[in-house]
Amino acid sequence: MAVQHGEKIMLCSDLDRTLIPNGFQPESPDARPFLRRLAQRPELILVYATGRDTGLIAEALKTWDLPLPHIAVGDVGTAIYTVAGTLDKPQFDPWQDWQEAIAADWNGRNGRDLLKMLSDFKVLRLQAEEKQKAFKLSFYTDVGLDLEGLAGKMKAALLENGIRASIVASIDEMADVGLVDVLPERATKVHAIYYIIQKYSIDASRVVYAGDSGNDLPALTSGLNAVLVRNASEDVCRQAIDMASQKGHEFALYLAEGGFMGMNGNYAAGVLEGLAHFMPAVRHWL
Repeated sequence: MAVQHGEKIMLCSDLDRTLIPNGFQPESPDARPFLRRLAQRPELILVYATGRDTGLIAEALKTWDLPLPHIAVGDVGTAIYTVAGTLDKPQFDPWQDWQEAIAADWNGRNGRDLLKMLSDFKVLRLQAEEKQKAFKLSFYTDVGLDLEGLAGKMKAALLENGIRASIVASIDEMADVGLVDVLPERATKVHAIYYIIQKYSIDASRVVYAGDSGNDLPALTSGLNAVLVRNASEDVCRQAIDMASQKGHEFALYLAEGGFMGMNGNYAAGVLEGLAHFMPAVRHWL
């Protein structure tokens, strides 16, 4: 699915509990079929932005019958891929220039080096080896902690060691556990999306981002057109509204309510509702 240049609409969406209905709330049965229909439009550039790696992205495409995207942002923004092939055999071509762009933030250090620098943070539990990537160090922590405060202290500790980092904290509601990812400072989902926008000369006003959780907040409140699906937690909704208001971007944030084309606003239904809010042509396409 080659990206075509010109006056396009770009939909950038998280996967888990945004397009994929793997949460507690019910999914509208028409939502993903509508999404697949929309993905066939030549005007649409489809981007998935996720914490998953390529293996788990491929698994999601097949398991949930999601449309093949043009581009995938994986590992919470630390990798960008052009996607080709089929749902059964997707092909991921990595953007080496993105890897080079973010590498400088870690000043030649790797995850093992950063792990030593964070050894005093006893509330962090290292995730499995397969969750660790070249520019992503991932931990579990307790849900009841002040994750924002923890992230700030971690970032300061790394900066003392010459490491410019982004600390992305969120909650996995299904597992009832806190998630903390340490990334290069310029390697979040929102940085990756702006990199894609710049590389393909896409008008930022024609980009819509959709998400549901804490690691989506930087993108949801960045000033890009953004939609928070209805199944997002009350805490994430509150944080998104507060952060968007503080930045003066409240009018760029849409909270899905349900009712669009008879759907409930959860998961893909909320993504489509928000996309149609910002891009009215979508309603006619569907």
